Amino acid sequence: MSGTDTVLVPLSESQRDIPGQPYFVSVLKVGYCLPQTDGTFRADGTITLITGPKTVLVDTGGPWDREFLLMSLKQRAIEPGDIDLVVGTHGHSDHIGNLGLFPKALIIVGYDVSEGDTYRHNELARGQAYTVDEHISVVPCPGHTGQDVSVQVKGTSMGTVLVAGDLFESCSDGDTWRDLSMNTAVQEVSRQEALRTADIIIPGHGLPFRVLKNC
Repeated sequence: MSGTDTVLVPLSESQRDIPGQPYFVSVLKVGYCLPQTDGTFRADGTITLITGPKTVLVDTGGPWDREFLLMSLKQRAIEPGDIDLVVGTHGHSDHIGNLGLFPKALIIVGYDVSEGDTYRHNELARGQAYTVDEHISVVPCPGHTGQDVSVQVKGTSMGTVLVAGDLFESCSDGDTWRDLSMNTAVQEVSRQEALRTADIIIPGHGLPFRVLKNC
């Protein structure tokens, strides 16, 4: 689904790294959702790393991703203790399965903002963004669940990037996202706002895609 006069164009596998100033966005793992013949489905969430003045991890994949995640970070000379902020876009197991690797980081899961066992006041539940710095904000985008958030990154070479969790399943999710939505009307509003404000969207279960407006 796209907004009026909006075209969504998937990026290629080679465009998983999006440079910028001062932040660089890297999709460490592209999420997937694959129906199986027995009626089950295999799924894993997209894992995204944002590096710059702060080091931010958005979604950690499922617990089966533990070694993959540690190795991906090590290849970039990053240890778990180097992560400043971990954002779980929502509470499903394929998105927050490795939070325990980052006990020293500031943790945002849904509308909870915590450091250790200390929870910080925020206005996410009232529809207000949580500002990390002038380039990065955590934005409420409910619908898929009651407390979804996305991470907005400004100043990349491709414009404003939105790491959207399952607000969008993929570039071509059509109406299939509705089957997985807790509140389709609310999610529709959140999706339209994302399409209005983002140039690149990183969905929860597919490659990043470009938002072309007024085409």
